[in-house]
Amino acid sequence: MKKTVELGFFLAVALILSYVESLIPISFGIPGIKLGLPNAVVVLLLYDQEAVGLGNTVTEENTKVTSGSVKEAVLVNSLRIVLSGFLFSNFYTILYALSGAVFSLTAMLIGRKLNCFSVVGVSVLGGVFHNVGQILVAMFVVETFAVSYYLPFLIISGTLTGALLGLIVMEITPYLMHFRQYY
Repeated sequence: MKKTVELGFFLAVALILSYVESLIPISFGIPGIKLGLPNAVVVLLLYDQEAVGLGNTVTEENTKVTSGSVKEAVLVNSLRIVLSGFLFSNFYTILYALSGAVFSLTAMLIGRKLNCFSVVGVSVLGGVFHNVGQILVAMFVVETFAVSYYLPFLIISGTLTGALLGLIVMEITPYLMHFRQYY
């Protein structure tokens, strides 16, 4: 029951962040650039709370990706994408977001298992590969490789936003750990 409540809380936070992100009028002249605020929840779920709270260096002793943490991250992120897609956008947004999520989560898991990336580094991997996944789907949907010209700009934006989200995760984790003591 406690885990269900916690996952419901994370899903609610991710949905709120999706809504907030949909309200932010960021336009760099390049379609698809977003902050990716809800992805901070995925990074939180992928890391054991103690590992994130220790700072930005992930060591062998504090890296443990459990099948539970992966399942929780996949569940919360998938539900968030589908629900926010129906609430705030359309079917194509869901398709692009799910493809980005698959690439992102895979890259973050590999980065996490390698034990050579910090929380920020894993978050950057997620941001970059999210964009790669979306570009691949876009090439399939529009049946042209021309959209791949966006990729360098999306890699830069994924790097910057991934780093920002990784720093945010590192900052809020001690507060989350403190909050968990009360329930």
